[in-house]
Amino acid sequence: MAPGPDPASPLPRIRPYREKDLAVVYDICVRTAAAGRDARGRYRSDDLMGDLFAGPYLFLAPELAFVLDDGRRPAGYVLGTADTAAFARAYRERWIPRLAGRYLVPATPAVSPDDQMLALHYRPERLLWPGLRQYPAHLHIDLLPAVQRAGHGRRLTETFFAAAAWAGAAGVHVCVVAENVQAIGFYRHLGFEPAEPSEPAEPSGVVYLGRALDRAGRGSGIRTDRYGLSLRSTGSPGSASGASTAGWDYAAARFFALRCRRSGCAAGGRAAQAAAGEVR
Repeated sequence: MAPGPDPASPLPRIRPYREKDLAVVYDICVRTAAAGRDARGRYRSDDLMGDLFAGPYLFLAPELAFVLDDGRRPAGYVLGTADTAAFARAYRERWIPRLAGRYLVPATPAVSPDDQMLALHYRPERLLWPGLRQYPAHLHIDLLPAVQRAGHGRRLTETFFAAAAWAGAAGVHVCVVAENVQAIGFYRHLGFEPAEPSEPAEPSGVVYLGRALDRAGRGSGIRTDRYGLSLRSTGSPGSASGASTAGWDYAAARFFALRCRRSGCAAGGRAAQAAAGEVR
């Protein structure tokens, strides 16, 4: 059994994904890909899970990727997109060609575990379902066992919620394998509700869950400035409210800074300074 987190060690920090994190994120992805359990050796390449469920987000939407850094290396991550329909188009136009020659188009019907996964890769339109109008964003989150059940999953998801909301998403959804009861319970605890599509685009055996998103500071207890942005946590780092608020503050500041940098608004400098800090 993997050791739990050391109570005396500093709280792992949430920071933006960096290109040098790619191999570690892929490693975390495959180690948690079997309904939360280790999937290494299950497919012909251990990179397959990362190429389907991590790589396209890091390539197409890196601004919405965050990692949980334990001081040595990332031990978890959250990534996703604020616009699933646009992501599906970009996946076909940019990600599939990027992996050209790495994976053969699977036979139909797909029989082997590899072919079943590759069928997902070659059909990004599977991501399109009727619930996108209400829940246009979607996310993936994975944590190694050593950092699970310590509140870090909530911190990561709330960081993503803030970034996706500032990117314009009104809601977020997840698609979970039905047998992953632990993940479903985790999302329900975060306010996700069943959101089954009337005509499922995914194969049977999966569950759709969705929740609405609010802009940082709206209904969250965060004190905001005239831009609707709070640049400092209103709670202590170790408290539930402090971890949550810090995640919202950081992601909102980061997104706002990028937006201001493009438009040249005066508040961009202060937001950028806040975004350069760390969430603990």
